[in-house]
Amino acid sequence: MIIIGVFGGTGSGKTTIVNQIVSDFNASDIQVISQDAYYKDNSNITYDARCLLNFDHPEAIDFELLYQHLSALKNGETIEQPVYNFKTHNRTDKTLEISPKKILILEGILIMNYPKLRSLLDLKVFIDTNSDMRMERRVNRDISERGRTPKEVMDRYINTLKPMHDQFIEPMKIHADMVIENHENASINLDILIAKIKSLMS
Repeated sequence: MIIIGVFGGTGSGKTTIVNQIVSDFNASDIQVISQDAYYKDNSNITYDARCLLNFDHPEAIDFELLYQHLSALKNGETIEQPVYNFKTHNRTDKTLEISPKKILILEGILIMNYPKLRSLLDLKVFIDTNSDMRMERRVNRDISERGRTPKEVMDRYINTLKPMHDQFIEPMKIHADMVIENHENASINLDILIAKIKSLMS
């Protein structure tokens, strides 16, 4: 199994890039796991307390479970991936069964911040997008998909997202094997990335 890590700031276009990669391969050969499924279980605190948590800090992620699951998949085992609810800020009691495939894409903003996890990745790809575009995408997504208000999203971006990006995400760019500038040349870079993945498979 080849494991590819796709990372970058919130709203950088990671999901769009990942979907374009997936569309270039047979569905039976490739799968995607999102870091977001591995937010820690916070059932022990109230909803109001969960709303105050910093979900853009590495401490919010259950990296050890994610590492164990990727290791298991690499060893040919099936896993039960957690299912996370962004409206309640908590894991559900459901899981998603995932079996090994030839290619696994791990996508998330903080996946480079856990060295053990980083060591499992065969290819590390940073999606680089300017901050204005990232902010616009994040605002639109959180309002339409995650039930947030515009004020809530903007406050979170200024007070949490940008500082966390500067502290934990941008510095991890040094670990990237490849950087995709997600603007006018993105399609050319994407073609190079897909060719690289195919070369790793052969």
